[in-house]
Amino acid sequence: MRSGIAQFLRYLATERNASDLTIKAYREDLFGLIDWLETSRGKIPRPDSLSPQDLRAFQAALQEAGYARTTIARKLASLRSFYRFAIRQGIATENPAKPLRNPRQQRKLPLVLSTAEIGRLLSAPPANETAGLRDRAILETMYSAGLRVSELVGLRDGDLDESEQIIRVRGKGRKERISPLGSYAIKAIKRYRRKRTRHPKTDALGRQAPVFVNRFGRILTTRSVGRMLEKHIAAAGLDSRISPHSLRHSFATHLLDRGADIRSVQELLGHKSLATTQIYTHVSTANLRQVYERAHPRAR
Repeated sequence: MRSGIAQFLRYLATERNASDLTIKAYREDLFGLIDWLETSRGKIPRPDSLSPQDLRAFQAALQEAGYARTTIARKLASLRSFYRFAIRQGIATENPAKPLRNPRQQRKLPLVLSTAEIGRLLSAPPANETAGLRDRAILETMYSAGLRVSELVGLRDGDLDESEQIIRVRGKGRKERISPLGSYAIKAIKRYRRKRTRHPKTDALGRQAPVFVNRFGRILTTRSVGRMLEKHIAAAGLDSRISPHSLRHSFATHLLDRGADIRSVQELLGHKSLATTQIYTHVSTANLRQVYERAHPRAR
């Protein structure tokens, strides 16, 4: 089992060009099954000896342990992918994860900031110091292009075309897309770059050097962006539940509210499936309902 999983992870890295985060998630999901098998069964069986009943017991154990439904669904998806690979490699003959049903999801509407709240957040970082200029540029860029945090920290100087006001973004599965940047984001990036100081080894990377760096002049981590946002959310007096992804949610919702078609928003977000983008139409409808109920004399 361990050997099969190791082969699968190498396959993801070398042939599927999966991101480090994707491989990490698969590793945690699959070795989580191994840990459970060792604890509950006292041994690790071969991949071809596991049955759907075994995996249903594993799923039940995850539910009893309090895992979120989305997490359980992801772990089951990881098992299905592993077994598809195992069948192709002759490690297994059947996919015992195939009959398993994902837990019914409770679909929550994403947390979206109003345009006024976005304005408060974007003006929260102080403009009289390099760190503040960097934070403003980060927030403007994330909101302007609807970026994931991983996409933001992965931006390189060669990805940015200030004259055309576009950036090249590396999304999930390392798929690339071109995204426009608004004038506010471009101006914020220019102001930051004039003050930016990068570590010599980082600067030597040339066009492959990161756009945004930490106080030591090295590439930012996704966690450091999260901590930065928490600080400015508090300074702006906004909801503490706001996360970096809330800027991406707000980007999509504000575009739809102002008449953008959903296919264009799907392309801008880098969503593979239109169904993933459609949640924002529900958010827009909810906003319209609130406006209607406030304004229409016979709404209530």
